Amino acid sequence: MSLSRMLSKVTLFTAIALLSVAATRAPTAQSATEIQVSYMDKKFTPAEISAPANTPIVVKLKNLDANAMEFESKTLKVEKVVAGSSDATINVRAQKPGRYEFFDEYNEKVARGALVVK
Repeated sequence: MSLSRMLSKVTLFTAIALLSVAATRAPTAQSATEIQVSYMDKKFTPAEISAPANTPIVVKLKNLDANAMEFESKTLKVEKVVAGSSDATINVRAQKPGRYEFFDEYNEKVARGALVVK
């Protein structure tokens, strides 16, 4: 076998190997936006939070009250009971631009907030 023919086969093998690796590589996961929120005396602080559009969101909620509360949002399709004096992580899917209301289901009339997605 000639040297040029052997180099041609090695080049072809290398190209196939590189294409195989590229085809099986997993897509990069999009980084989530993390937002800190606290709850005390039937109030969310901050009452209005914001996040970029089309990005997953992680809300780190700290319930500073002694009583449990339930973080809920019908538009974000999330709800989570958070025991008194504890923390919770609430994962929210990437959202389109808009305003999304959330509340404490146990004190819905007064304990309200909003996520603004830009």
